[in-house]
Amino acid sequence: MSENQLVVFRLGGEEYGIDILVVKEIIRYRKTVKLPECPDFVEGIINYRDSIVPILDLNKRFKLGGKETGDSTRVIIVGIGGLNGRQVGFMVDEVEEVLRLDEACIEEPPETVASSMDRQFIRGVGKLEGRLIIILDIEKVLSETEKAHLQEISE
Repeated sequence: MSENQLVVFRLGGEEYGIDILVVKEIIRYRKTVKLPECPDFVEGIINYRDSIVPILDLNKRFKLGGKETGDSTRVIIVGIGGLNGRQVGFMVDEVEEVLRLDEACIEEPPETVASSMDRQFIRGVGKLEGRLIIILDIEKVLSETEKAHLQEISE
């Protein structure tokens, strides 16, 4: 059976996971430089290893409301296709763990969720010991237009 290795994090009290293969690094949140005329979920930019990296607040992106940053706030640096090798940081409430989840434990999102355009970025729902982990398709978290905009920002 196929196994998935996920980085599990919290947003608004719920657990989410992304494939560990897209994760470059997990860092503590640091103050960003705000940019004009960006979507509200773009927190700003940081200088990360001599590159300009846009930081996106996933709470705002998924319309979960804003949350104050704290000691547990982390930024997951990921590589996304469509950005020509550039990286993006996803701001999350906290990173919990890295876990292995068998493919058989992942179900398709319920039809009511899967049919919504706003939910296109959900790859599935993982079930593990009474927990439900919403697994994101990191390539679909941003639209093509948003990817193009972020590429302009980071150049």
